[in-house]
Amino acid sequence: MIDEQIKSLGFVLPEAPVPLAAYIPAVQSGNLVFTSGQLPMVAGVLQSKGKVGKDVSEADAKHAAEIALLNCLTVVKSATGNLDLVERIVKVTVFVNSDPSFFNQPEVANGASELLVKIFGEKGKHARAAVGVNVLPRDAAVEIEMIVETKSGRKESA
Repeated sequence: MIDEQIKSLGFVLPEAPVPLAAYIPAVQSGNLVFTSGQLPMVAGVLQSKGKVGKDVSEADAKHAAEIALLNCLTVVKSATGNLDLVERIVKVTVFVNSDPSFFNQPEVANGASELLVKIFGEKGKHARAAVGVNVLPRDAAVEIEMIVETKSGRKESA
């Protein structure tokens, strides 16, 4: 049902992103899934690069946050097997590659937060941090990590 909800909003879950360094995309511990930071990548191509407020507009950064969020959900799905097992979005951290004069990190983070509520309803409401940073990997405009509670433990192995 969640996959259909995502499609009805005009989005498609991408293929699971390949890690850019020595880490794994997600770790499940009990009923919690912790994602690694996800960039706004589509088919291996960074969609939004540079400093928000200088090279990237606030609106484009908000859209990049949606893309990074979808990558997080893909990683959660690969860890759990099914997004319908999501009980609650617990915490979202949005890092914004900010020009020193840019102070609207919360508005950029709303791209991810608002999309989560559209997808999951009440279960999508979450704690959040929106953090301005000097630089991100690959000069990405945004990076997102999240913690998700699931209804059951690890997906069953084949």
